[in-house]
Amino acid sequence: MIRGVRGAVTVKADKPEEILAETRRLVLEMAKENRIEPEDVASVIVSTTTDISSAFPAKAVRTIDQWTYVPVMCTHEMDVPGSMPLCIRIMMHVNTAISQQEIKHIYLNEAVKLRPDLQGSKEASSL
Repeated sequence: MIRGVRGAVTVKADKPEEILAETRRLVLEMAKENRIEPEDVASVIVSTTTDISSAFPAKAVRTIDQWTYVPVMCTHEMDVPGSMPLCIRIMMHVNTAISQQEIKHIYLNEAVKLRPDLQGSKEASSL
């Protein structure tokens, strides 16, 4: 079964080193919490708000040990007025036996506000 695993993180500024570090941190946390091995990942879509343009977050994914050959693509989110700024979102498509209800979607930094229904959970408190 292929399942979607979602995650998001914010950065404080559009700086390459911060974008790459926070993207890496998010992917590693998503993998850890959902027991994801690189071989089980069908693809990863990384989107950013339009105020992030100094680095490709996909580069961070490809530099993780054993993730070199995982297909990764970057895109921009819709530019909706009032949306959360400086946000990186990930949709990871994973081959897994974990049920939909057991998937742990990870939101870090200010991105916890995107999913208030997860407040109080480990995902929501990972600041």
